[in-house]
Amino acid sequence: MIPLLKIECIQTCFPYFCLMHEKFLQLAQQYADDIIGWRRHIHAHPELSYQEFETAAFVQATLHSFGISTQTLANTGIIGCIEGKNPAKKLIALRADMDALPIEEENDLPYRSTKKGIMHACGHDVHTSCLLGAARILQETRSEWEGTVKLIFQPGEEKNPGGASLLIKEGVLNPPTPQAIVALHVSTVLETGKFSFRAGKVMASADEIYITIKGKGGHAASPHLAIDPILISAHLITALQQLISRHNDPFNPTVLSITSIQGGNTTNVIPDKVELMGTFRAMNEEWRYKAHQLIRQVIEQVASSMGAEALLHIDIGYPCVHNDEKLHQQVVPLAVQLAGEKNISETEVRMGAEDFGFYAQQIPGCFFRLGVMNRSLSITHGVHTSRFQVDEAALAPGAAMMAWLGARIEP
Repeated sequence: MIPLLKIECIQTCFPYFCLMHEKFLQLAQQYADDIIGWRRHIHAHPELSYQEFETAAFVQATLHSFGISTQTLANTGIIGCIEGKNPAKKLIALRADMDALPIEEENDLPYRSTKKGIMHACGHDVHTSCLLGAARILQETRSEWEGTVKLIFQPGEEKNPGGASLLIKEGVLNPPTPQAIVALHVSTVLETGKFSFRAGKVMASADEIYITIKGKGGHAASPHLAIDPILISAHLITALQQLISRHNDPFNPTVLSITSIQGGNTTNVIPDKVELMGTFRAMNEEWRYKAHQLIRQVIEQVASSMGAEALLHIDIGYPCVHNDEKLHQQVVPLAVQLAGEKNISETEVRMGAEDFGFYAQQIPGCFFRLGVMNRSLSITHGVHTSRFQVDEAALAPGAAMMAWLGARIEP
């Protein structure tokens, strides 16, 4: 459990805000059916990265129904602003991603995906609906909090170069620059109604690796006349794993996985080439780019030593997600005030990646987890699977938390 400030102190010093957080929770419950309805609509109509045109139109129309004006960035990104009292005092950004995954849904639900081979299997429908709920709460209470909240409904989190990077290039963080940015992500290991937070590094960088080994094909019965790219690939994969185990500090989390080997199509022919794909993930940006150089050296040297040619392409992906320590110290007591100390825990470090890291490189960020797991309802499947589900009772608390942090963070 994270060391937390005592909630009684906050209530004693700020009784008004104690009443205010109760109002946020009440409004979230009042709008719970709407939030669930938005989620089901989005879930039934998923769209892949950078193709979220229907979703963007739905988000835009919903925000307009609240009286919130919007602008469009990066084709399908929807940006809105809500001004409270003294709107120039601060600017806090709240972000949700909108894209789905190329997965065929296997859940038998009345609102299951209507699009073959596409599914909201990572909870982005939940993220978007929670932020819509937060927007409605903030719009209704805007006379009761100070500053401005920027709403960022983002495309393309699931695919390089990442919608966050595109929105940043198009000016989503340009002056006036938000002093902080907050985002949530569903967690299938946290029970509904619970949240987790962590200061510092919380998710890894992610780069895609593409390798082509060019050898010399020939008859499998005469390997001495060929340069076998399959054998070379085997040596290469082993050498790459040794690179990580012998060049990296064991206390520095790193993953290098080769996930695809394509070469040859019959039993008696050595192919001309083999293509490999994989992922490299790290928690340290300096080591990340040093490792890229080492990977290139190993690939070239192994291939050359065995008479082959190697081509390497590293598709630079998302940076490590680093939660600002100072912001974290403020956010956790606020979260405790809203949800109760028993419902707040510490997020575990993961080697998964999130393009929220691009925002957190520019301004202080807080990326937290929303529990959506419910064993009694058999809602336990992980993200990026065809049976992924969420306990929809989590949506109202998620919306309340987003709204509460947007209103109460003081940079």
